[in-house]
Amino acid sequence: MKDFLKVLLASFVGTVLAFLVFGFFSIILLVGIASFGSSDEPIIAKESILLLDFKTPITEQKGDKFSINPITGDVDMTGSMPLYSFVKAIDAAAEDPGIKFIYMTPGTLKMGIAQMEEVRDALKRFRASGKAIISYSNEFNNANYYLASVSDKVIFNPYGDVFILGLSSNMIFFKDLLDRIGVELQLIKHGKYKAAAEQFVQNDISAENLEQNKTMLNSIWKGWCDEIAESRDFNSEQFNFWIDNLEFHNASSALEKGLVDELWYSDQVAEYLCSLYGVTEVKDLKFTPITKYAAARVKPELRAKEKIAVVYADGEIVMEGTDKAVSGIKFSQTLEKIRKDSTIKAVVLRVNSPGGGVSASEMIHREISLLKEVKPVIASYGDFAASGGYWISAKADKIFTNKSTLTGSIGVFALVPNVSKTMEKHLHLRSVAITTNKHSDAMSGMRALDNAEREYVRQSVEKIYTDFTSIVATGRNMSVEQVEMIAQGRVWAGSDALEIGLADMEGGLVDAIAYAAEMAGLSKYRLVEYPQVKTTLEKLMESLSKTGVDINTLADPFAYIERSYSRLKEATGAVHYARLPIVYDIR
Repeated sequence: MKDFLKVLLASFVGTVLAFLVFGFFSIILLVGIASFGSSDEPIIAKESILLLDFKTPITEQKGDKFSINPITGDVDMTGSMPLYSFVKAIDAAAEDPGIKFIYMTPGTLKMGIAQMEEVRDALKRFRASGKAIISYSNEFNNANYYLASVSDKVIFNPYGDVFILGLSSNMIFFKDLLDRIGVELQLIKHGKYKAAAEQFVQNDISAENLEQNKTMLNSIWKGWCDEIAESRDFNSEQFNFWIDNLEFHNASSALEKGLVDELWYSDQVAEYLCSLYGVTEVKDLKFTPITKYAAARVKPELRAKEKIAVVYADGEIVMEGTDKAVSGIKFSQTLEKIRKDSTIKAVVLRVNSPGGGVSASEMIHREISLLKEVKPVIASYGDFAASGGYWISAKADKIFTNKSTLTGSIGVFALVPNVSKTMEKHLHLRSVAITTNKHSDAMSGMRALDNAEREYVRQSVEKIYTDFTSIVATGRNMSVEQVEMIAQGRVWAGSDALEIGLADMEGGLVDAIAYAAEMAGLSKYRLVEYPQVKTTLEKLMESLSKTGVDINTLADPFAYIERSYSRLKEATGAVHYARLPIVYDIR
């Protein structure tokens, strides 16, 4: 009977899937036919306003998400715009006589804090060219006001909300919950500031972790306040006084304090834009979205034979993984390919990673060291370049960082789970170990480590930490003692990293590419990106393949049990990590 139901369910779901596949391929065929006769060159008005509405997410590389819900058939085709294209489009607009000014509406910003800094720097360059930036918002928070404050005129909705309160981060501690369900995570670490996994073994924040987080947040906030104050008619001390005393009650108080220039409704803003543009009717305003402008103006130099490779280490570092992670194996193979390509004259390693596995990090570091012997390697840091992310880039010829980048975290930890109480108390399962030696089952996850076993893991952690500090000392031209003073797992904001020698120059991806070209002696070059972005069709096929796996699981509920148990087995053993304690989302 069970087999009959499985076959019946599989046949039904398979039929639904067939209809979905047919429908999707029909859509792609129609899109292909529609785009076949269209021009690849977006049509841009001779005179227009560059529109920045920030509705499209800004990511490290262009990413067109394509996924299918196997149950509902819903399709997610979310697109994004790469940071490099966004910044280069603003720079191109500054020199383009056809762009009259920028109009931006910074609502909910879909980008990281370091990316936000790079965009703001590009807007400063645009404004320095003599062209105006006008911004309008219905609500202000820390992030979008930081961006809007660069404008020549900041316009606010008369009934807009102001939530500028300063930066914060929240940490949730799980130890009490884990104790209740019987899960024990045994932590062995080096570095008093290495707070990764602290939330699993303590029920409150340590003094060292509190210190590093306050210092880090204060550094980032000081950078934001200084830039805001530079653009507006007040100083950062006054700005913080207003915030601490909750003096931004409403839009009127924002106007009174000088945060904004006008309180207008959208129709009044439209009239103002008409006056700047030189027309009388709103319908005559010509807006060019930055996505469209970048497609028309930011194009690769295809005629150049010599290349600069931009290699994106975006995500957690693992030995093997999905496109959302940095695979030590695949990434190393890519670096080897670049090293052997004589047409690639320099490399920019774009790091946006909180770290990850030690083995994968060292594998990548090894290839970076070999690559550096034959061509310049310049590191550019995004939101994160910490722990394993710093490990892989410490030996770069030059390191560029944004002030708000989180970096450092030079430390190591190992986690050994013990789920025996959970197995017995909640699943009513009892594990019996059969061993050949005294410690054969030490890493089974079914019992706590004894003192000798903890020391065994600790020695491994100490060896990795020593190697890590030696790599940093060599790469940064420091003594190991100097590295030790700024290591211990401590996370630093980019502004502080510049002062203590963990980075060389303040700047973003565009700056790093320009420096790489200078080191390689290139005036003309072509940018090539790695890893290569998958096409929409490739993502469709991959999504359909994944859907097929999900369908098989639905048709065989017993597969759930097998999958869950296999993941439980994978969680056993001591895993060494060089990564941030948490992935920060600062707003």
